[in-house]
Amino acid sequence: MTPPDASPPVLEVRGLRKRFVLHLRGSLELPVLDGTDLEVRAGECVALVGPSGRGKSTLIKCLTGHYGADAGAMRLRRADGVVVDLATAAPRETIALRRREIAYVSQFLRALPRQSAIDAVAERWLQAHADDADPDADPLDDGPHRAALDAARARAGELLARLNLPRGLWDLPPATFSGGEQQRVNVARGFVLPATLLLLDEPTASLDAANRRVVVGLIDEAKRAGAAIVGIFHDEEVRDAVADRRLDFA
Repeated sequence: MTPPDASPPVLEVRGLRKRFVLHLRGSLELPVLDGTDLEVRAGECVALVGPSGRGKSTLIKCLTGHYGADAGAMRLRRADGVVVDLATAAPRETIALRRREIAYVSQFLRALPRQSAIDAVAERWLQAHADDADPDADPLDDGPHRAALDAARARAGELLARLNLPRGLWDLPPATFSGGEQQRVNVARGFVLPATLLLLDEPTASLDAANRRVVVGLIDEAKRAGAAIVGIFHDEEVRDAVADRRLDFA
């Protein structure tokens, strides 16, 4: 694989600590991350490797902001060059980063109950472009919104087609889909926009061989576009195909 360039890291994790307190077990403290360090540069994919329960998913969730860090730093270099410490960022800033800079694909799809599959994918595109709306536009003119929605749905449709989700399912709520169909919607949502930092937690879970190859292709394209990628891949064939380095969780 082509090695990443020598530019400053997009993501720099230093001394990250995270523990959980089991209140029903006499406030027993369970240290999961204890001084974790990680660097990832643009165009590089680092695989988190190790047995279950050693903190791989916890690291991913700290990076997304779903878990707060107890100590340490998680410095993200945004597309504009500004460095933000995810460990201390305000909630509003974290939400803004997840809209434009950070993409996340998990093993589980979380969509609104009656939201269609294509709108679940298009939603992230619309959220990222909401700040681009003209503040002086006539609020009664729905033309710009309609144009943005059409563009978002077109991009979503491209990905759903590429992931072999039957067109007849696009307008149905994904809660009714099989696990593999839901995961394809989940993957499409994560890749609908270019990302500065792409976080993958078992992105090929429940997928057949053909769609695993599609995901590998999407990851390769994201790397070429300059994304820094951190991923958990229990499928060794997928991991070997996309990972440049690995971080072992013993």
